[in-house]
Amino acid sequence: MIQYFIGNLWLVWLIASIAFLLLELTNGDFYIICFALGALASIVCAAVGAPFWAQVLVWATASVLCILFVRPSLVKRLHGAVKERKSNADALIGKQGRVVETISANGFGYVRIDGDEWRSVAADGMEIPKDALVEVVARESIVLTVKLINQNS
Repeated sequence: MIQYFIGNLWLVWLIASIAFLLLELTNGDFYIICFALGALASIVCAAVGAPFWAQVLVWATASVLCILFVRPSLVKRLHGAVKERKSNADALIGKQGRVVETISANGFGYVRIDGDEWRSVAADGMEIPKDALVEVVARESIVLTVKLINQNS
């Protein structure tokens, strides 16, 4: 079996390329996909009968070139011009929610945002009644600071 793979190195590069593509699905940073594209370049090299060391050199060179030239355009297309992406709880800042448990004056209550309930405090320290619409203005650990949205405008 090993003799078969030695005689058909293109198949080894194809398996490596598929493995890199599967790994990219778990990551999403577009680094591993560059190794997959490098492996595809090595398939061509193996098909013309180049020695193994040349195939590895083609794989490494193509991967580095892909990281330098292809990855930036992929990232730009996916993320746009945004330099910093907010994630997890930081992405809640600026979102609107509804009070599900009255936020007492200088105390705590609960706000529902996108189906999740968060412990919250009022930004101005005033009471915010149940069912009021609020906007998240800050976050400290797992406690959100919210302000009442003027619903009369």
